Amino acid sequence: MSYEIAKNKAWGELGKFNFPQAVSVKFLADEYTVDLEKKEVFSLSCNIPAKDFTVILILHYLAQKSNGLPLVTGEWLTFREFSGIEGYYAAFKQRSIEPIVRKYGKNPEGIFSVIDRLAAKKAQGADAGIIIEAFEGVPVLVKLWKADEDFSPDANMFFDRSISKIFCIEDIVVLAGIIAGKL
Repeated sequence: MSYEIAKNKAWGELGKFNFPQAVSVKFLADEYTVDLEKKEVFSLSCNIPAKDFTVILILHYLAQKSNGLPLVTGEWLTFREFSGIEGYYAAFKQRSIEPIVRKYGKNPEGIFSVIDRLAAKKAQGADAGIIIEAFEGVPVLVKLWKADEDFSPDANMFFDRSISKIFCIEDIVVLAGIIAGKL
């Protein structure tokens, strides 16, 4: 699948703002430099160009940040609670929830091993949970529940209500998949 159309549109949108030639953005455990003149996004920790889907997320984030990010509300929503998710839930579940359950379902507390690497913090309200600052002002909560006699192990991702003013549903699916891959 080619991301060229989406990337070109995102570069065009970002070009409407008065950014310096190079901008630095923290995303999860990495820092990226965005070169607006060369239209390149480069991972500083890996010393490689960012993958296309990461480039698109970073550019969309920067465009929203230039307008002023909404304040974090502290109201956590599951993916299903957002409007416009029709046709996206299966992809969301497959890319984010299922990999987390496969990895941590038998040992939910194992997720705490990523706290230092992802600059996350422990969260309350499940058998195990962490809050990850995906981007500045974009927290994501991951909760896990142990299996019991009635239920299989389970996991879910929660997003601050403000994320819907930063990213579209497709971006949220991609973001969730990237986070699950980093866990």
